[in-house]
Amino acid sequence: MDSLHSARRAVTDAAERLSSAGVPDEALAEFTPQRRKLGITLSPRMKPIGRAWRLGVFLLDAGGTLYAAGHSTRAVEPGRSNYQSVSGEERRMHRAAAHRSYPEGTVVNFGARVLELSEEGLAEASGPLLISDGRLLVRWNPTADVATAPEFEAYLRERVELLLAPPEGA
Repeated sequence: MDSLHSARRAVTDAAERLSSAGVPDEALAEFTPQRRKLGITLSPRMKPIGRAWRLGVFLLDAGGTLYAAGHSTRAVEPGRSNYQSVSGEERRMHRAAAHRSYPEGTVVNFGARVLELSEEGLAEASGPLLISDGRLLVRWNPTADVATAPEFEAYLRERVELLLAPPEGA
């Protein structure tokens, strides 16, 4: 399919442009929850797996691997537990794991999954990238209508340009 070939080329070009321009990237990690090993409780961790640029609903590494963005947090002191909500405590746990694994202030992306730029890889269309009527589209919102989904290459180009020349004040 021509659109997939063109998309692979666009992804490679984007990685090369961002890399050669020295655009700062972010940490890419695998979250490991608290667990017990040999009777010892091990704290949650963020296992470093690479670096990537955030391009909206995607992450892109220097090697040209495209990911569906998962979650992100910042490596900062997690603060005290307030038990106000389960989601608040989960975010605090993720901040604590990032803080143990990365330097202070580092943005850490986790829960990302590799997107295979092939017809087989995109057949399910459950993520942010899908094929519709032979066109590669971006579903930037899981509930967004396919009719309003932007073309992948235009979306990628716009996101790369925003990183290369961010708006004033950003």
